[in-house]
Amino acid sequence: MLLPIAHSTVRAPSVGVNGQPTRQHNFIGGKEDMSIFRQLRNLWIPWVMTIALFCFSNAVAQTSYKVIDQGALSNNNFSMVMGLNNQGWTENMDGVVNPPINSQLTTVANGRAVLNIHGLNIDLGTLGGPNSWNNYGGINDRGEVVGMAETAVPDPDGEDVCAFGTGLTCRPFLWRDGHMRALPILGGNNGEAAAINNYGQIAGFAETTVVDSGCPPFKTTLAVMWEDGKVHALPTVGSDPDGFAQGINNRGQAVGYSGTCTTALRAVVWENGIAIPLPDLGHQRSNIAFAINDRGQIVGQVRSPDGTTRVAALWQNGAVTNLGVLPGDFGAFASGINNRGQVVGSTNDVKFNWSRAFIWQDGVMTDLNTLFPADSNLFAIAASNINDRGQISGMGLVLSGPHAGDIHAFLATPVKERVGTSIADIAPIHPKSNLPEHACHQAMRRLGLGRVEQ
Repeated sequence: MLLPIAHSTVRAPSVGVNGQPTRQHNFIGGKEDMSIFRQLRNLWIPWVMTIALFCFSNAVAQTSYKVIDQGALSNNNFSMVMGLNNQGWTENMDGVVNPPINSQLTTVANGRAVLNIHGLNIDLGTLGGPNSWNNYGGINDRGEVVGMAETAVPDPDGEDVCAFGTGLTCRPFLWRDGHMRALPILGGNNGEAAAINNYGQIAGFAETTVVDSGCPPFKTTLAVMWEDGKVHALPTVGSDPDGFAQGINNRGQAVGYSGTCTTALRAVVWENGIAIPLPDLGHQRSNIAFAINDRGQIVGQVRSPDGTTRVAALWQNGAVTNLGVLPGDFGAFASGINNRGQVVGSTNDVKFNWSRAFIWQDGVMTDLNTLFPADSNLFAIAASNINDRGQISGMGLVLSGPHAGDIHAFLATPVKERVGTSIADIAPIHPKSNLPEHACHQAMRRLGLGRVEQ
């Protein structure tokens, strides 16, 4: 059952990719209550913070980080931060990874979307089934969280979009004020809410009622935006049957991809209801935009010029910049960018295992581990987000202690001191995670992302 979502008449400022004004959008609001979650949410003043953060937009690049190990929920061996807001609050996905964890067919036995507020983990629950999960960009400065959650209803087409092996329908959700609400979809059975901006506009995908000729009996999926409690389908490019909106900024611009059920053909930005394909490096495969900042800068991945792998990408001023990969690694993608233009992402080895987290700034890609102090005990294998304070979130391999070999979520905060001895110095040949990259992307395998990234 879908719960109603009230809305406000306050409107968000909206400008185009090139800085030109566009239509404005209503944001999803709701009745006030005095729950603990509402009280926490009211601790921030968004526009004051935005002004303060932009005062630091010309700050020099940081050289060291204080790293907080956020751990994982009890008895879980895996946690990754997938959403980060300007308060330093994170949305994590916590779960148990099935053996053999070095296989590309690895699945997650169980998982939950978790909100971490300064060390306090809050299990967000589900929509009646056993599991919930999330994607990059799933939390805003209000503390509203989005993702996908299983219901108790088996999928009539035998699909497993949430990818926990249950065969249950998977629905997009909005979590607010301590309650998870299902979001409307396009007549099909499944969907995902991937990202939410500070005005409550939500980007993701939803299944239609049309059978996908490339993946029968499954249905086609369209990129969507939720606002005013309603779902709006976003167009694909040309005759592409499928699309997925991965990110959204505070100007209502969404990004993602257009393609088929097995291949992400074109990275896309949606503006004023129009799908605008982004340039690639000569190959229409594995081209995906993951995030967009309020300046219209977009990050993601593109197929490399020689077609052999995929590389991290930055789109700005109508052009694509190949950010490359870290030396010794095989592929990379960028998943986060802040309003300073700092970019974070992850690399993989030739077997497509997670390898190293990176930060790209001032035209240089740097292994994040060279900026982590040796006493952090986490080797960063993925960076998912960077906020306007320069905080970075992601996941790291625990190097020693009772949780050695597990994957833990981390939050890294810039500090003024130089790093001295780093984790990269302690482990000059970076340790190999036994967790394949596809564990974090398992929820997107239905859309082919697990395949097209290879």
